Amino acid sequence: MLAPFGVRSFRFQWPADLATSCAFEMETIALGWFILVETRSVLLLTVFASLQYIGTLFAPLVGLLGDRISHKTLLCAMRAAYLALAALICALSFAGLLGPTEAFAVAALAGLVRASDAGVRNVLTGETMPHGLLVGAMGLSRVTHDSARALGALAGAGLVAALGMSGAYLCIVALYGCALALTLGTGARRGEAATHPPRRDAASPLADLVAAIRIVWSLPPQLAVMSLAFLINIATYPFILGLLPYVAREVYGTSQAGLGWMVAASAGGCVAASILLSVLGNRVLAGRTMIGFAILWQLLTIALGHTGGLATGIPLLLLTGIVQGLCMVPMSVIQLRHAPPELRGRIAGLRTLAVYGLPLGLWISGPLIEWLGFAGTTLLYGLVGLACTLAMLARWHAVLWPAGAEANR
Repeated sequence: MLAPFGVRSFRFQWPADLATSCAFEMETIALGWFILVETRSVLLLTVFASLQYIGTLFAPLVGLLGDRISHKTLLCAMRAAYLALAALICALSFAGLLGPTEAFAVAALAGLVRASDAGVRNVLTGETMPHGLLVGAMGLSRVTHDSARALGALAGAGLVAALGMSGAYLCIVALYGCALALTLGTGARRGEAATHPPRRDAASPLADLVAAIRIVWSLPPQLAVMSLAFLINIATYPFILGLLPYVAREVYGTSQAGLGWMVAASAGGCVAASILLSVLGNRVLAGRTMIGFAILWQLLTIALGHTGGLATGIPLLLLTGIVQGLCMVPMSVIQLRHAPPELRGRIAGLRTLAVYGLPLGLWISGPLIEWLGFAGTTLLYGLVGLACTLAMLARWHAVLWPAGAEANR
């Protein structure tokens, strides 16, 4: 399980990713609660949550840039941007000038960059990690994101309550500073990627992106991953990301502390799943695991809409987190295994476009919740998502399900 830490770059990247993810979650909790309290509008909360993903439109270009200048350099620049924007919010808060408008503006700027962070860090892991350790490394890498959801949510809610926005943001700025310093220590390419140096002689960025699109379209495992990722983002993620403050306040009638425990339960389940996958390693049938737990995830979305309090909601969110991890980690593994090393950045950028399903799902969910209620909205989303997932399984069954299928090798 711990073998990936034998790679020097991973020993720097793992804590850097953890610090970045913790800061992300603390910001999301702090600003999301701030927007909800200041505006008292679920519609504006969904708008705020969706702003964090507007940069997905530019993710293919970000991936192309990483292929050309190195993904380490790109990741350092991105994390310097997070540090600068968090420092701006901190300064506005100390000056008494922070309001919903300023929060929306900074969220939009951060969203231009943050949407590509997961893809770039995955590509950097794929470049520096020997092929035989990739499943374990991706599981451990996912732990940084999921454990940060728990730690960041609890810390974000607790720090805002204890220190106010200004004090909480001092901690966030410190985390981003540590993440940037550690990212500078990540290493160079190795393993199979070392035989495929970055391409710097492409005719144009457009030609590079077209080449990546053709590769994705011609490889059924890549196309299946892209399609399922978009569906998950539009049909399931809205309820465990952007809408959790609404569920906590309006459905469960709890406080910031309750919201923190809800996020922690979901993230704790993901951590357990990631650790399990790290232990199992290459014994995991990635395609079958991904599609099977995607189906279960849709069913749990429906169940979430029919819980009325923390007593039932937290165990369900814990189970949802386990299912989420067992779906998403194999998805990342399939993407990296079946992508030509010299095109990994661009393909990861195209994969990030699937995140656009999340703001779309959030925008649609706001009016639906006001019309159908929260339970009715989760039922509608869950049934549509389940039908689409089963259709994808039928379409790519030969690629995803048999033990000897391409995605399971």
